[in-house]
Formats: sequence, structure tokens, C-alpha cells
Amino acid sequence: MRSVVLDTETTGMPVTEGHRIIEIGCVELLGRRLTGRHFHVYLQPDRAVDEGAIAVHGITNEFLADKPRFADIAEDFFEFIKGAQLIIHNAAFDIGFIENEFVLLGQTERAEIGAHCTVLDTLLMARERHPGQRNSLDALCKRYDVDNSNRDLHGALLDAEILADVWLAMTGGQTHLSLSGEGGEGGRAQASAIRRLPQERQRTRVIRASEPELAAHAERLAAIEKAAGSPALWIQMEQAQQQ
Repeated sequence: MRSVVLDTETTGMPVTEGHRIIEIGCVELLGRRLTGRHFHVYLQPDRAVDEGAIAVHGITNEFLADKPRFADIAEDFFEFIKGAQLIIHNAAFDIGFIENEFVLLGQTERAEIGAHCTVLDTLLMARERHPGQRNSLDALCKRYDVDNSNRDLHGALLDAEILADVWLAMTGGQTHLSLSGEGGEGGRAQASAIRRLPQERQRTRVIRASEPELAAHAERLAAIEKAAGSPALWIQMEQAQQQ
């Protein structure tokens, strides 16, 4: 599955008061692996950014003055997200703003994101898993031991990268795996010396099942076979090996 972790920053809220997107950040995953592909852009919104919003993300009107407009990047952005599973924290907020931008361009066929992508809301997922707890992105970083030390201010690309790590942790994935030790030059893992166990080490004690335990196990297997109408899977495998 191709997934795109997405975040936006805006001039303020709500979208119904004419607020616009000023930053889009996306990172791509294929089969739960970060591919290194991303989509990131700052946008000229043709309106002032609220002071309260600037306090959150630090993006000023002066910084945005020479940036492209949504119309300039709409095609590339749509092609990047089309057909993907969008992973978004508080998806209703971002999707509402994205759909509004397409509406303003008159691109009504693209203004219903759900017709082109599936959407997974990590905020709703977190609320189901951790009811009654704080489920902001920062709170999830702390809960799942994801490094967000560079997140002094909100930023769409940085937050998308952090959310990707959080989502992988929430769903049981791993973002980094090195079987041979620490990462070396260029991010490549370096071989580790083989650590051999000493000959004089204490041997692990093997405790074998007693006759009553074996009898109870056989009785349990018989009950499973009676209830299921066929032997347990491991019995079938054992019989197949014997044949």
C-alpha cells in the first residue's frame, strides 16, 4: 500500500472565515517503509496570516510574499496524493482546507478528496486507543518514544515526518532496524564483532513435561478436534511430516 503522511499550516481558522493554506508537507511510505520522497511547499495565501497562527508556526506574511499560489502547485500536489492512503492527525481540519483550495480553483472534481484517496485520522485512532488521555502529536511522541526535540514550532513537513514515526509506532512498525550494530558512514550499518558465550557459563535448565501434563495436553487436543471437526493445525502438520 502507498501511504502519504500529510500536514498543513494555515493563515488561521476556521476555513469558513476565508483562511487559506500556507504550507503543505507530505512524506511517502510504501509497504510501511519511508521512501525518501516528499512534497513540500510554502504558499502565498493572498490574505494576512493571523498573529495567533504566526505564534504557532512562525510563518510570516513577509516570508510568504514571493511564494507560489496554490494554483501553481495544484497539479503536482494532486498527482502526489492521488490514490494514496492519507495519514493525517485531525484529518477533518486539513482535508477541509485542501478541498476548499480546489473549490476556489473551480476544480470541483478534485474537491472531494475521499473520491481519490482513503483517509486515516491518527487523532481518532489515538482517542480510541487512549481514551481520556491527551492525544496531541507531542503527547503521542512522548507516549511512543518518538523524538520531537526539533519541534519548537509547528511545521508541515517536520510534523508529517514526526507523524510518520508515530503512526508506525502506534501500529506496531519499526522505523529503523539494524541487525549488525550501529549505523556507519552514509547511514550504512557496520558489521559487529561476533560475541561468543563463555564455555563455563551456566547451562539453561530444560524442564520437560510430566506424564500427567502430557495426558492433560492430549485431552485438550482431543477436545479441540471434537469442537472443530478436525485436528488442531499443529497436529495436522505433524501428521503431514510423518507421511
